[in-house]
Amino acid sequence: MAHFAQLDENNVVMQVIVVNNNDCLDENGVESESVGAEFCKNLFGGNWIQTSYNKKFRKNYAGIGYIYRSDIDAFILPQPYPSWLLNSELGIWEAPVPLPSDATPDNPYQWDEATTSWVRMKNGN
Repeated sequence: MAHFAQLDENNVVMQVIVVNNNDCLDENGVESESVGAEFCKNLFGGNWIQTSYNKKFRKNYAGIGYIYRSDIDAFILPQPYPSWLLNSELGIWEAPVPLPSDATPDNPYQWDEATTSWVRMKNGN
């Protein structure tokens, strides 16, 4: 099965659907993203692009609210904080300061954008 994401005018994912591989075959019987995207467009209208459930391409599986970045050919989450930087190789946002090495579920930290640092949560709150 193939998976396709519908994008709005800002390349934000609106929905993700599953398409039968047979609906993605070109005239030579070869699976084609453009054929699958056209199939989706004919059914629902809009702009469609293929996503990989196994992350074999486009770095992340598309989800509602993800943004497709054509410059790095990736689906990414919206930027969580203004100070975070996009790792374009992985398609993920990273804090400008690494998470402390003693961070665990029993010793949690949260990001504080005002100080651009990790702050240990007291009593797990």
